Amino acid sequence: MTVLIDNPPPISPPPQQAPRHHYLNSGYSFRSWFLTTDHKRIAILYLLSITFFFSIGGLAATIVRLDLMTPQADLVQTETYNKLFTAHGVIMVFFFLVPSIPSVLGNFLVPLMVGARDLAFPKLNLLSWYIYVLGGLFTLYALLAGGVDTGWTFYAPYSSTYSNTYVMATAIGIFITGFSSILTGLNFIVTIHKMRAPGLTWFRLPLFIWSTYATSLIMVLGTPVLAISLFLVAMERFLGIGIFDPRLGGDPILFQHLFWFYSHPAVYIMILPSMGVVSEIIPCFSRKRPFGYAAIGLSSFGIAVFSFLVWGHHMFVSGQSVYAGLVFSLLSYLVAVPSAIKVFNWTASLHKGSISFETPMLYALGFVGLFTLGGLTGLFVAALAVDVHVHDTYFVVAHFHYIMVGGAVMGYLGGIHFWWSKMTGRLYPEGWARFSAILIFVGFNLTFFPQYILGYLGMPRRYHVYPAEFQVLNVMSSAGASILAVGYFFPFTYLLWSLRFGKIASANPWRAAGLEWQTTSPPPTENFEVTPIVVDEAYDYRRIDGPPADGGAP
Repeated sequence: MTVLIDNPPPISPPPQQAPRHHYLNSGYSFRSWFLTTDHKRIAILYLLSITFFFSIGGLAATIVRLDLMTPQADLVQTETYNKLFTAHGVIMVFFFLVPSIPSVLGNFLVPLMVGARDLAFPKLNLLSWYIYVLGGLFTLYALLAGGVDTGWTFYAPYSSTYSNTYVMATAIGIFITGFSSILTGLNFIVTIHKMRAPGLTWFRLPLFIWSTYATSLIMVLGTPVLAISLFLVAMERFLGIGIFDPRLGGDPILFQHLFWFYSHPAVYIMILPSMGVVSEIIPCFSRKRPFGYAAIGLSSFGIAVFSFLVWGHHMFVSGQSVYAGLVFSLLSYLVAVPSAIKVFNWTASLHKGSISFETPMLYALGFVGLFTLGGLTGLFVAALAVDVHVHDTYFVVAHFHYIMVGGAVMGYLGGIHFWWSKMTGRLYPEGWARFSAILIFVGFNLTFFPQYILGYLGMPRRYHVYPAEFQVLNVMSSAGASILAVGYFFPFTYLLWSLRFGKIASANPWRAAGLEWQTTSPPPTENFEVTPIVVDEAYDYRRIDGPPADGGAP
């Protein structure tokens, strides 16, 4: 997009050198960081916190995969195994996947992308990070004190009555963290509505902003339902009020309705921001305006709306009405339509583009492939007859991870690599980064594709003792997990290395469109010296690159 500042010539090239004082070096004291209201510093605090929780969740998954290499549970006891897969699920879902892109990339980029100096409520933004950390501390206490064995779904009445583990400490941690999500979503909604730069109309917004806005709506509307669900578990557990336990006059299916009414939209809290990242990367590295810009943007809202209407497909075997099952099955097929629109339009955007395969593009293409496979297998579990067969088997585990790890994590890593130079002012080693992206893609498929077969053959999830004929596929999955772990370790090392030894980045090393690339790398504390004015459409790569030599369409 073209940016005019106080009426200079029509196109103002961004400055190429970082300012002497920018957001990273404007102060190193405890107060300057832990009491900051700068959205960019808060994004860095989230990045460090989320990386910490990702490491713990990954360690729990590693032990689980090691235990599953043999059929007879030779590594850990059954109670320990239950606590390990619960810890993995709770930490990865609530403390990594849900907050990762909104809290890190969203916090850093939303004001820059809309031409604002900060989010609408800077102090509320800092409070959201402290709330996130406080919730994480409660959850870590539960793990260190003995763990919880309910699974990340906390199904009642086991969680509300029977489990003797640290259910409530974990639930309190998640309950507290939910307020962080609500405050973050509220901040984004107000900022996008009220603080856009002059000329930045809705249909000139970057597609990452469309996705972030849709995600924020889900966070604000859906998270309170999870909080209510956990609160009712506490009421039954502490006060003996019959809500979910049939012995007390409660209904356990009620908990499933409440939990999945939030938790299926939560899937899109995890995946919609990654879709926004991919919608930024593909146009940049194909040097084209995205095909069907409006359709991609509006499909984010379609996903947000449909996400609240499909929770019942998690309950096809719960005894719900056959007619309700048919309705939820149909709606589950319909929710795939806006996702398919995005995939088709990303593919069309690549058509006849001047494609280059830098690291962010590798992650984006990996996302498209893995998310598409995960989405297609989602149609299997949306079909009533098939779901009866594969429900609560490793088929569902594979489907979920193709969406969450193959989708959300690939998008997150793609975004981190794409905007790393903007965040830090440094370039990472491209060769190592490409190798890591390929390694992650290979390791992921070796880890989770065998689980589709295991689930189809009937191996139930959450079991660590299994028939010997399943061992080969489990060994393949564990071997893939070891490759995947190495692939995740590489970015951690070379990104840290780049902070000290990486080459100095220019303001726009990718020659990308967007307001965030019109300021220095790293940005100054105030983001822009003066408020930018937008006069062109988004993703105007023809303006950046110039018309092709043959005079045809770019």
